[in-house]
Amino acid sequence: MPLKDHYDNALSTSSQAARTAYDAGLAAFLSGNYGAVEHFEVAVAADPGFALGHAALARARMMGGDMPGAKAAISTAQTLTGSLSDRELAHINAFALILGGQPEACREAVKAHVSVYPRDALIAQLCTNVFGLIGFSGKVGREAELLAYTGALLPHYGEDWWMMSMHALSLCETGQTEASITLMERALAIEPRNAQGSHFKAHAQYEAGETEAGRAYLEEWMTGYDSRSLLHGHLSWHQALWALSEGDEAAMWRVVDANVAPGVTHSLPINVLTDTASLYYRAELAGMDVSPDRWATLSDYAARFFPESGQSFADLHAALSHAMAGQGARLAYIAESAKGFAGDLVRPLARAFGAITRENWAEALDEMTPALAESERLGGSRAQRDLIELTAINLLLRLERPKEARRMLALRRPELAKAPPLAAWQ
Repeated sequence: MPLKDHYDNALSTSSQAARTAYDAGLAAFLSGNYGAVEHFEVAVAADPGFALGHAALARARMMGGDMPGAKAAISTAQTLTGSLSDRELAHINAFALILGGQPEACREAVKAHVSVYPRDALIAQLCTNVFGLIGFSGKVGREAELLAYTGALLPHYGEDWWMMSMHALSLCETGQTEASITLMERALAIEPRNAQGSHFKAHAQYEAGETEAGRAYLEEWMTGYDSRSLLHGHLSWHQALWALSEGDEAAMWRVVDANVAPGVTHSLPINVLTDTASLYYRAELAGMDVSPDRWATLSDYAARFFPESGQSFADLHAALSHAMAGQGARLAYIAESAKGFAGDLVRPLARAFGAITRENWAEALDEMTPALAESERLGGSRAQRDLIELTAINLLLRLERPKEARRMLALRRPELAKAPPLAAWQ
């Protein structure tokens, strides 16, 4: 009888040691805890012919930022396909597509795969989360699509902490905050150290306006969370954002400088750039001083890791960083030529950031307004896209249009209407 993984998928290995290590890697990867790469390396060392072990190692290395290692691992997996099942072949193919730079083809392959093998969690994961292949599709309605996707998978998983937390985020991002928190609490009761669950609970608390409770929850939960873990930097972003909301500037900078900014975190470059740029600018909107040196360092970081456009969510924050650092040539390049799934939105937003630095508030608002209608296409969560919402509202305040600003906030982000973190708010 073939060995099976935690989700009852048959594995092409007869090594119990390989299977045990594979499941440990699967749990670490799905929960956002450190150690997935190491566990999958143990799995393939125990059985060098374990094709899915190499494929999983490729995915874990990819999410750890080791693209050469990821491509080497998937290449090894592709040489071991001689006696694999249809599921395993499709499993490896999905990872080969994403590592080959074909996100659209991978997205369709994943959807087809989970329609037949819904409990192949490592493949299903590719389309979950706001940073997954649906979240970064650039499509209008991607939040509803994500809800439909996780909703269809949920019945196949029963009381599984991972899928419950994935669906809870989908509920949160479609405005079903109470249902999201209820489901997330169930998931965390099963696996309290699920970093994905704690992350999505933070999002739900943000949407519910539970700043004090959310800040206290994360401060306790982060104790003992390995700083090398995938989500450590981003969870720190949530902590810093709540400190900002409460006007605790000293705490905000402590978290930023210890766990979020370039050079101090193990996060992926996209998270380092987007989280840091967002915090810096939201701090400025709240009336805090952000030194030019901070913006200069971040602009250089963006230019190093995202020299060409194509990842729209990153491009948006790169444009902001370049504008605030006074790097006109870098900003102009994005404003004139941004490509990617939402490049048509990035370009006017980049021009808006340039206008803001020139204090041309009317021009900035004119550039931003069309993008507001389809901002979900840029990717990221509601909390992350509040950068755009708050910028637009601040422009209305700068133009002495407070009634319109209040109306806009009440219509678009009522969660923030009671105490928006804007120095210009009266």
